Amino acid sequence: MQEEEKNKELRPSKMRGVAFPKSKYGVILAIIIIIVVNLIYYRETIFSFFK
Repeated sequence: MQEEEKNKELRPSKMRGVAFPKSKYGVILAIIIIIVVNLIYYRETIFSFFK
């Protein structure tokens, strides 16, 4: 009985076939997206420091 509870699938039935990436890749992707968006948004300010 306890073994069945441990092996019970916790995801909803429609999401069982979806392969989720590892969380560390999601964190790295989020950081890259934040950096790229900030570079685009603050492009003028960043390049003004190099002049």
